[in-house]
Amino acid sequence: MIDRKLTGAKPRTRMPKGACDTQMHMYLPGYNWRADGKGVPAEPLPTPEMYRKTMGWLGIDRVVITQGNGHQMDNASLLACIAEMGECARGVAVITGETSDAEMTRLAESGIVGARIMDLLGGAVGLDHLEAVDARAHAAGWMMAVQFDGTVLPELEPRLAKLRSNWVLDHHGKIFGGITPEHVATIKRLIDGGRCWFKFAGCYEATTTSGPDYPDIAALSREIGAHAPERIVWGTNWPHNAASRTEDYPDDAHLLDLAMSWLPDDAQHRALVENPQQLYGFPEAS
Repeated sequence: MIDRKLTGAKPRTRMPKGACDTQMHMYLPGYNWRADGKGVPAEPLPTPEMYRKTMGWLGIDRVVITQGNGHQMDNASLLACIAEMGECARGVAVITGETSDAEMTRLAESGIVGARIMDLLGGAVGLDHLEAVDARAHAAGWMMAVQFDGTVLPELEPRLAKLRSNWVLDHHGKIFGGITPEHVATIKRLIDGGRCWFKFAGCYEATTTSGPDYPDIAALSREIGAHAPERIVWGTNWPHNAASRTEDYPDDAHLLDLAMSWLPDDAQHRALVENPQQLYGFPEAS
């Protein structure tokens, strides 16, 4: 049993109205998990009520719920969670190149605005399907969330540069082999190509160093944030499924403050409000 830290010291960051968490997972009981248990959160099962409490603590008004690996190709739990959260929520689902037009319409009408590529252990749809999923997402006007071992970013650049959908490079790029100048240059070129965004989320999953300040991720994020503040979005990565012990559970207020410290002061509002409005189709905050 894990005791999730749902309150604590308030973050120092002053959250603006309309602040959006673009990377979280949510679950409801009654939906089947994948048989091998990969990607399944630790008990007790995190609930929408828990997340609402975290939203209030951190000052979050809107949320993007991402399909979890534990449910693989079955988006039913995701859609139920979006309905539970209401108008403040949008979703990123799992589709393939064979997903029908009728299913795409059903998903869109239920709040789905994006498709997920997850090319790491447990992912439902990997890079083998990148172009096919891009074609379906582009036709629907969706974005894509793309996650893989960013060590191979320079080799993948030609494929990524041809994507027609707006897409976000998840989790600071997850460059597990170590961040090099070529990785940084590749990310800048992709962003400058007009379709790529960069997500500040789950730095503890992407680092080759350690906390609490993650110097390798900090250096990369500061450079990309200064280069393209209009292309940065932020997420909590709640409920931190990699944590199986209470003592390992991240401090969400610290992670929020840390991520915002990597941005110029005048870019924080963009990352929290304006950029997610553009990428995920939220209405303008008022």
